[in-house]
Amino acid sequence: MVLGAAESPVLSFDVGGTDIKAGLVDPHGTVLGMRRVPTPLDSKRPGEAVLDRIAELAAELTAEFPQAKAQAAGIIVPGIVDSTSGVGIYSANLGWRNFPFTREAERRLGIPVAFDHDVRSAAAVEHTFGGSREFQDVVVMVVGTGIAAAVFSGGKAVTAGGFAGELGHAQVPDPDAGYGDGRCGDTGRTRTTGTARTTGYTILEAVGSAGAVARRYQAATGVEVQGAREVLIRARSQDAVAARIWDDAVRALAFTICQCVNIIGTEAVVIGGGLAEAGDELLQPLRSSVDAMLDFQRRPQLMRAQLGQNAGLLGAAMNARALLGTMESTAHQRRQP
Repeated sequence: MVLGAAESPVLSFDVGGTDIKAGLVDPHGTVLGMRRVPTPLDSKRPGEAVLDRIAELAAELTAEFPQAKAQAAGIIVPGIVDSTSGVGIYSANLGWRNFPFTREAERRLGIPVAFDHDVRSAAAVEHTFGGSREFQDVVVMVVGTGIAAAVFSGGKAVTAGGFAGELGHAQVPDPDAGYGDGRCGDTGRTRTTGTARTTGYTILEAVGSAGAVARRYQAATGVEVQGAREVLIRARSQDAVAARIWDDAVRALAFTICQCVNIIGTEAVVIGGGLAEAGDELLQPLRSSVDAMLDFQRRPQLMRAQLGQNAGLLGAAMNARALLGTMESTAHQRRQP
């Protein structure tokens, strides 16, 4: 298994906007009893409802595998997460604000809990065991319905209290306003609004996500499509609008990648999520666009994520294992004379 061996079993929970993945990871690194259940939505007690369901799943797994008694649990969630204080600061989709996940989870489960961000945790597994492991300065982007990212600098995750990696909300040139070739010094064309000239910008998620590709095609043509994949299929069939929408997404992603290269010296970018399923039909034009936009800077290696849809579950387990290791090390130091 990807994670390899450890001394103790751990519980692992990956909370998403649609479902919760759960499993028990034994000392050999095997995920036991993996299951997926709908994420409970409760506008009045959003965090409590999620943890109540996690407690039920933990009880099920414990009863099913009594020989593998978990010594810790890992829980990962979307949104803005302060893993140091154990607080879910904000989740737009699930509704909590400043919810004390670590404290409340430990009270329900009765074991130590490692709490962290979903994309950051999945990215840590990808960075540790996937194709970017040889690099120190890495961005892992998950491009699906929205866009989220994790940033590694000097081999260490950049968290900034949970606010790092919000690349989906990074500003990019708005293709509906028109822009130039994106090279250094090219600030984009301007458009006239009344008597004022303004440069058109939007957020990356509004152009470069899989959800945006489908929405923008539907808006431009009035034709409903079943996701970005269908837009790509139409682009292959000489649909000019589909080709333009796909190219807009590639250019927006390339623009953001180049910003990362310029600001933090990113040397590798790992792309996962639904849009990455396009493989080389995404990566090849993306490489070309990045190369065209950069000048003297080193070109980053662009690669597809390797660990698939269960990377988050593995990341939560890795967090729990790390927590146990820290606790054991602290206990050992205290025993020293």
